[in-house]
Formats: sequence, structure tokens, C-alpha cells
Amino acid sequence: MSVILRTRITLVWALLVGATLFSFETQTLGGAALARTVILVIAFAKVLMVGREFMELRHAPPLLLWLFQGWAALTCLALLILFNL
Repeated sequence: MSVILRTRITLVWALLVGATLFSFETQTLGGAALARTVILVIAFAKVLMVGREFMELRHAPPLLLWLFQGWAALTCLALLILFNL
């Protein structure tokens, strides 16, 4: 049991759960624009974690990894711009 608690996958899973709980708490933030921004950034941080750890992109060729990370960053930026206009 203690080996399971020390694996990388368990740590990433715990971070994903924590990020999800934190995104629920953004309702208490001051403005709607700030809450939207925080939620989108958390969502795309989770996308990156899932892609790297659970889809095994961490071991992918560097070009594929950089394409995935670039896509996530550009998509997040585009959505931030669209939602905060």
C-alpha cells in the first residue's frame, strides 16, 4: 500500500483532484473575469498533466511533446482572449 502512495501517478492524481477542488473555490473570487481566467488556466494545467502522465506523452519524441504543449498553451490563450473580451 505504501508503494502506491509514493508513485508518480498517485501524485499527479492527487494534484488533479486538488486542482478540481480549487477551481470550485474560485466562485468566491471578486469578479467574474478573474474567476473565468483562473478556471481556464487550471483546466489547461490539468490537460497538460493528463497528457504528459496518463497519455504517456512524457516519453514521446520531443517534437510531439512540444506540439502538444504548444497546442494547449495557444488554445488556453485563445479562450482567455475570447472569454474576457
